[in-house]
Amino acid sequence: MSIDFHLPDFCGNFRMNLYIIDLLAKHKELFYDDVRIASSYGCFPPALWNGGRTAVGTVEPPFVPYLIKEYNKRGVPIRYTFTNPCITKEHLSDKFCNFITKAAENGLNEIIVNVDFLEEYIREKYPRYPLISSTVKQIENKQQLLNELEKDYKLVVLDYNWNNRFEELEEMPRKDKIELLVNPYCSPACKRRRDHYKFLGRLQIANSYDTFSPGSNPMKNMLGKEFPCENMNLMFWDTVHYSTHISVKDLYEKYVPMGYSNFKIEGRMMNAVDILESFMYYLIKPEHRDRVRNQALRDLLRQTKVANRRLGNR
Repeated sequence: MSIDFHLPDFCGNFRMNLYIIDLLAKHKELFYDDVRIASSYGCFPPALWNGGRTAVGTVEPPFVPYLIKEYNKRGVPIRYTFTNPCITKEHLSDKFCNFITKAAENGLNEIIVNVDFLEEYIREKYPRYPLISSTVKQIENKQQLLNELEKDYKLVVLDYNWNNRFEELEEMPRKDKIELLVNPYCSPACKRRRDHYKFLGRLQIANSYDTFSPGSNPMKNMLGKEFPCENMNLMFWDTVHYSTHISVKDLYEKYVPMGYSNFKIEGRMMNAVDILESFMYYLIKPEHRDRVRNQALRDLLRQTKVANRRLGNR
């Protein structure tokens, strides 16, 4: 059985993600046994359907097929986070969202869903996508979760508050269909999480309109606003003491033997240093971490300098 990890931010963090994917292909001995990079999740900014985090900025249209190809030729799906809880049915016709969805519909890439009418639209118009039920749904009721597992989803990403409820996790059916968020930055049982998702959803809509049709922006008052949450500035090591944190020891000695094999590493819009640290922690064997971290930083900084020089010469 492979131990499948899902990496954050296929777009904004693409250099680091591809670096880790290539490193695993060349040097499996550095990684924990049976580790596989099963997808990278995120979105191309400023896609209006995107949720969970706000994807700011823009990408040039040719970059979309290029980046999809870079992951896919390595056998790794990209996974769209189409989980914005604030979209309406009128947003289904959004040109940019349909463009990027069509561009990646090849049977390999995936979509994470949250809103019923968007899920129905994707199933009808883009039927080749495997769909994944989002943690944004915040399902904490056991019967609701059991019902979710019976639906036509490739995977169901659990709400992070399930993480260390070991007795219930042991009894859970269809463990092969469950994905666990291993390093949540949210405080355990956060009461503001739903409001935060809605805030980020409205901000995503505002950013999308500001890019493509600023004169008709229905949420322009959201631009420049921030949700007051200290956790957004935490370092990776600030989160390891949470009761909802899945330690690397427990992951390999408890969850995997229990039958769980899909693990999502959080990190979209987080500091790249903290994302790299989470990769070192969950993927790389302890005796190799310092050297791999050092080499990764050297190589990634060199790539950035080369890219910056090319941009400067244009």
